[in-house]
Amino acid sequence: MNKLSEPPIGELAFGYPTVSATDLIAGYRKMVIGRRLDQQATNLAKQGYLTVYPSSRGQEACQVSAALALGPTDWLFPTYRDTVAIITHGVDPVEALTMLRGDWHCGFNPLGVRTAPHSTPLATHASHAVGLAMAARHTGQNAVALVLCGEGSTSEGDFHEALNLSAVFDVPVVFLVQHNGYAISVPSHKQCRAESIADKALGYGMSGVSVDGNNFAETFSAVRNAVESARCGDGPTLIEARTYRMAPHTNSDDPSLYRDPAEAQAWQDKDPIVQLQTSLIARGLLDDAMDESIALEANELSAELRKGVMATPEKDASRLFSNVYATLPPHVLQQQQAIALQETYS
Repeated sequence: MNKLSEPPIGELAFGYPTVSATDLIAGYRKMVIGRRLDQQATNLAKQGYLTVYPSSRGQEACQVSAALALGPTDWLFPTYRDTVAIITHGVDPVEALTMLRGDWHCGFNPLGVRTAPHSTPLATHASHAVGLAMAARHTGQNAVALVLCGEGSTSEGDFHEALNLSAVFDVPVVFLVQHNGYAISVPSHKQCRAESIADKALGYGMSGVSVDGNNFAETFSAVRNAVESARCGDGPTLIEARTYRMAPHTNSDDPSLYRDPAEAQAWQDKDPIVQLQTSLIARGLLDDAMDESIALEANELSAELRKGVMATPEKDASRLFSNVYATLPPHVLQQQQAIALQETYS
């Protein structure tokens, strides 16, 4: 395993010499951990401990690439399906799931971890990312904002506005579209006539690239290059990562109603974790002992996540009104007073 300290290996990185063996091992570890935590979250949702959970099974290469490509001053802007990216970016797994449990607006301090809350409305967070990156540049901060979204988001007006604004002002933002084939149950060919999401970059005057989102090396290389390009003042980049959502849209969805099982099986054979695992083993960079150690770590973190989510926090209804308005409107103030009165006599 001493090869991990060697310089970047082009062959190992599938033709991407900027990706080192160390990068690939780190990516594999985070992908294995991410999938195990994703499965635990799915189980918790089925058992009622989470209100809802949108799995990202099959999209681990995209999510881990996004988080690992960022520097210490950069920001991540995720969607509701990007819990694995949020955790990989350093957020505590239990805190990452707090919103999906329905306990709080956001379970972590965004400023402390440079991670925006999960965005449920499609593409609204894209404009937020552009605004943050513009503000960071004006205040002399060396920060890049990375936006995660699905191809369904590219049909939203907010997406258009964010890309157009970022291109006009050369804002240091990277847009990573995880093109997983479906916006809930609507296939991509019913959403967009363009052959590639990346082609849309041309209309905004920005760089656009399409990658195999199940190939960690290719995706990681593209994202990291785009991040550093933005940091150097070369403007935003739109990246389309072609991937597949192996699991249902959420725990309440039945994908058999709108997609062919044969299609899902074909993508199962392109599993991003298996692809990277096979390559690392073939090149002598991953052996059984290391693989077992990573699996053990993933299981231990999964057990901690389950214990943390199942713990019932003490409810404080008054916190519902915190950090929402600078000054409470009269009707909300009445609600706050009513709850306070109710708790006084309960």
